[in-house]
Formats: sequence, structure tokens, C-alpha cells
Amino acid sequence: MSFLAFLLAAVLLAVTPGPGIAYVVARTAAGGRSEGLASCLGTGLGGMLHVLAAAFGLSVLIAQSAVAFTLLKYLGAAYLVYLGIRLWLRREPAAAVEAVTPQGARRALVEGIVVEALNVKTALFFLAFLPQFVDPGAALVPQLVLLGSLCVALNTSVDVVAVFAAHRLLSSGAARVARARMMTRMSGATMMGLGAFLALTRREA
Repeated sequence: MSFLAFLLAAVLLAVTPGPGIAYVVARTAAGGRSEGLASCLGTGLGGMLHVLAAAFGLSVLIAQSAVAFTLLKYLGAAYLVYLGIRLWLRREPAAAVEAVTPQGARRALVEGIVVEALNVKTALFFLAFLPQFVDPGAALVPQLVLLGSLCVALNTSVDVVAVFAAHRLLSSGAARVARARMMTRMSGATMMGLGAFLALTRREA
């Protein structure tokens, strides 16, 4: 049940239009499909840096203090509710595509790594999201790396699809905007419900 809840939330977050999709679409528009795919690989590698940092950092935390880890899980659940509210209230579901210049696939790859690695919001999300679905009594690092890798794989897969469909994503249409808004609100409701459910379940335990 816990893994199914994780998978549902991860999928909805991956397909929700946001800065990541807008970035790879902009890179594709500027430098073509190869540059767009290189940026997808770069953001995926940058995301894995956050996964590894969260996995080893949280493993040290629980080894030092089970109370601190439990507190982090409650704060993480509250953060998920906060993210859900922000998604629900967001008026523009799809981020505006930034104007970028062609720079070649290699530089797009490096820039993608740097942009994602320096994204504080990604780090906060992994720290809040991943601990909700692990068993503190089992080996923590493998669990966190597996769950985090699944998140990164889902996000990267959606980005790759966005690259191949860039011409459609760049076109404006009422139907596309309506679908994006619906997906954003679904993701927001899922995050709020998931955060509340996890917090209440732990209070009863």
C-alpha cells in the first residue's frame, strides 16, 4: 500500500507541467532534439546527486537520533501538504518557456547537471518525500536510493517525451491549458491528501 501511494504521487508529480519540462522544451527549441535529450540526461544526473545526498544524509540522521528522524517525517508530511496547496492554487500550470540560445549537446548536458544539482527545491522535496515510504528498521540507504531513482527515472522519462513533442508543447491551445490545469490540481490534491494521511497514520501508531 505504501509503495502504491508513493508510485501514484511520483507519477502525478512527474507529469505535472513545471520548470523542468519548460527547460528541456526551451533547450529543444533552441538547439534541436539532440540538445534537448542531452539536457534531459543532465537534469537526470543532477537529480541523482540529490538522491544520493538525501540517502546518505538521512541514514546518518537516523543512526544518530531516531527522534530527529521521526520529527523529519512529520515535517516532511507537512511539506507535502504545503506543496499540494501551492499546486492547487497555482494559476499558470505550465511554466513559461524561457528564451535560450543554442550551445551544443555537451554544454546542454553539463548545464542540465548544474541547474538541477543547484536546485534547492529538489533537495527539499527528496528530504520531505522519500522518508515517508521507508522502513526505519531496514537498511535505509538502499531504500532511499531505490525510491529516489524511481522518481528521477519518471521525471526524466516525461522530459524525454516532452522533447519529442516539443512542437506541440510550444504551441498554445485552450485544450492543452485545460488539461495541464486539471493535471496540476490532481497533483496538488494528491500531495495534500498524501501528506495528511501519512501524518495522521503516524499519530495513531
